[in-house]
Amino acid sequence: MPDRKTQGFVFDQRSREVLLSVIRLYVDTGEPVGSRTLSKLSKEKLSAATIRNIMADLEEAGYLTHPHTSAGRIPSDKGYRFYVDSILRQVKISKSDELAIKLSLLDSEIGSATRFMERTSHVLSQMSNNVGIVVSPSVAQDIFQHIEFVKLTDGRILVIMVSRTGLVRDRVIRVEGDFSQHELDKTARYVTDNFKGLSLLAVRAEILRRMSEEKALYDRLLQNAILLCNRGITDEAQGEVYVDGTSTILSKPDFTDTERLRALFRMYEEKGKLLKILNECLVESANTGIGIRIGSENNAPSLHNCTIITSPYIYNGDIIGGVGVVGPTRMEYARMITVVNYIARLFERVFSEDLQLASR
Repeated sequence: MPDRKTQGFVFDQRSREVLLSVIRLYVDTGEPVGSRTLSKLSKEKLSAATIRNIMADLEEAGYLTHPHTSAGRIPSDKGYRFYVDSILRQVKISKSDELAIKLSLLDSEIGSATRFMERTSHVLSQMSNNVGIVVSPSVAQDIFQHIEFVKLTDGRILVIMVSRTGLVRDRVIRVEGDFSQHELDKTARYVTDNFKGLSLLAVRAEILRRMSEEKALYDRLLQNAILLCNRGITDEAQGEVYVDGTSTILSKPDFTDTERLRALFRMYEEKGKLLKILNECLVESANTGIGIRIGSENNAPSLHNCTIITSPYIYNGDIIGGVGVVGPTRMEYARMITVVNYIARLFERVFSEDLQLASR
């Protein structure tokens, strides 16, 4: 790798080796790394004094820092970023991790989409020893299979939607007009028969198009369909988030700030906020297939000592959801990048026409 200059600091082979060695050792041990330890492991047989000077330069450039109680150094967010960018295109999932994922997720009957996502978040947590997260397809983007409208009292209608992936969503909506159950059944049959296989956003667009072309016959039916479909996906467009392993945080020595720990737990409980953060990460990772936010790169203060690794799963060219892990910045980056990416690609297989999930 050619030398690279960052804010006046020139990366040569020695400084690169020292930085990457500090990061690997710190990730493995959790202990600040000293020059004497690195000297013993140096491929170039660098002396402790030489390494000490290089580490001082790396600290001045912002790639390393050191705890007040130790003479050793630890990586900064900037150091981790350099490391991640260095390995991102080189890492490959191990055979053992690949086998473990297949045995955990595909060896038995997949079942419903909901159960599959719950199991996946658990597998991610177990393999990372961090928090495992799965974002389900949003109602608006999920591929529509079947819909039902059930008349309730006081102008309320129960909307039940089943997606191709087996996700069942139901919500109660309020409407101003008075619909008979016969009208609702007729509208549901029309939507199901004509638009099965499209996303709900595409369903809405197609209904609007047909309304302009078939006014004489379908005005009432199409108006009902667009009204009910519109109301049915309002406030549900972001999808669900499945979280597993939040208790692992308590065992991490990296989380010593009690107030920040409380804020982190609050964020996990407020899934709307968590979903917003995850969706931002997934959009950012659309081109690369993997998204990594390290420490202060996260906008939320409660995540400033955390890393989020996400990968989107894609259907028909659109991001419909994602998988990821959240943990301390001291993380097995190489392994977690490959595991998260592999599971996202597995999701694409599962959600394809070749391997359908069972109805819930």
